[in-house]
Amino acid sequence: MLKAITNIMSRVGRGTRDASPSPTASRVPHGGGTRGGRRVLVAKFDSAQTTPDNRKHWANADGLSPNAAVNPEVRRILRNRARYEVANNSYAKGIVLTLANDTIGTGPRLQMLTEDAEANARIEDAFEQWSRAVDLAGKLRTMRLARAESGEAFALLVSNPAIGSPVSLDLKLIEADQVCTPLLRRGRSDEVDGIVLDQWGNPSAYRVLKRHPGDSGLLRAPIDDLTAYDTYAASAVVHYFRADRPGQLRGIPDITPALPLFAQLRRYTLATIAAAETAANFAAVIYTDAPPNGEADPLEPMDEVELEQRLATVLPGGWKLGQVHAEQPTTTFGEFKREILNEIARCLNMPFNVAAGNSSGYNYASGRLDHQMYFKSLRVDQHHLQLAVLDRILTAWLNEAVLVEGLLPQSMRQRGVLLPTHAWFWDGVEHVDPAKEATAQATRLANHTTTLAAEFARQGRDWEQELRQRAKELVLMDELGLTPAPQTTAAPAGNAPAPQEDDTDGNEDSDPHRSEGPTRAQASVA
Repeated sequence: MLKAITNIMSRVGRGTRDASPSPTASRVPHGGGTRGGRRVLVAKFDSAQTTPDNRKHWANADGLSPNAAVNPEVRRILRNRARYEVANNSYAKGIVLTLANDTIGTGPRLQMLTEDAEANARIEDAFEQWSRAVDLAGKLRTMRLARAESGEAFALLVSNPAIGSPVSLDLKLIEADQVCTPLLRRGRSDEVDGIVLDQWGNPSAYRVLKRHPGDSGLLRAPIDDLTAYDTYAASAVVHYFRADRPGQLRGIPDITPALPLFAQLRRYTLATIAAAETAANFAAVIYTDAPPNGEADPLEPMDEVELEQRLATVLPGGWKLGQVHAEQPTTTFGEFKREILNEIARCLNMPFNVAAGNSSGYNYASGRLDHQMYFKSLRVDQHHLQLAVLDRILTAWLNEAVLVEGLLPQSMRQRGVLLPTHAWFWDGVEHVDPAKEATAQATRLANHTTTLAAEFARQGRDWEQELRQRAKELVLMDELGLTPAPQTTAAPAGNAPAPQEDDTDGNEDSDPHRSEGPTRAQASVA
């Protein structure tokens, strides 16, 4: 009995030789990977297997670090190709323009939230005047365009006495090509392509070439101009990009995954045109169904015959008249175009109808549903801009503004104070059905599920300024003997059935009251 038990334990320790292997595990080769006299089973994943079928597909997969993966040469190629595609493809140009316009709009508006109402108003007015003087909205749109097609944007906080504002702060935009490590300084461990890092890995300075590497004048310039650069402290540089991996310090174009798709779309379009032109080049062909050496009048192959308009003629015996048809690829062109544009727009969280500029295939409910995801993406981008760009600009502006006599209130004229409590307002997005949105807004206000501040914030407006303006209007209307329109009080949600959303196809929207994106209410507030 003892000998039988020993044999069983020995077989368990060695692993049963006649047992069928598990499809999800592999054995370690004999002589290695043993633990306590037993073989160790290593789990396997299908996606980790390299087979003859997937070898080519995964050939370019690597384990490079985030900054090695986006090394200067890779980013240069991606930038050049993205810029070329945007410059020559109307869809690419329209997509990045729409993205910049929807994200920035007419520009952000500052609202100070300190306890001093007078100080808040003076700062807001002064900052608005400065924003117009330097065209802040236009420069932010350019930065958003640069991130989409170049991967990143840089702005230098410089002094410009020529602007029409008491504060001489200005934003000087520079392209990503100019921020790089000069040839003589490459190979340093504390510098990543123009970004100098401190001991904690934070950017401490930026190397900026004095001339753009692509400047045509450099072809005749002395060698010193190719390496001339300036070093700016990190506090004077605004770097706007999206880090997709932890530790990534430089950006790649937002449309990088779509670049091959843009090329395919253009090639397919050219192929469709070529097929149509080839068919159009042949007005007609003469063919016969007769077998070789059959009864048909002899004709010279590929002979050309010029036809006259409105001509009636007789063909040789045994021959027929036909025409070449452009059957491929024109028959699937529209479907292919829709699918590839939908795939292109996906990497930007943009719905197809926005990317294509065509909503003919949408109904009301599906249009709202697709735009919810798009509006959420815009709000994320706007929040990123607030932290990475706008707060940096506001801090630099306040530090300059406190030096201007009489511009800011005395309570704010302190150097080095923390950034005061504030908020940024962005343009709202108009609702496709203003009447239904106004009804929904009135219901939310009546049910106390929202506030005037939240509703005006959806429209990108300051609720305090709007109420003061409305009060002025009511006073003037009373002086002129005008009676304001009666206000309609919305019935409580529990006493009346919810209004139905009818779309153009007769479908109903499951959420008629609320849109995830910012909305522009049409109801007036008294």
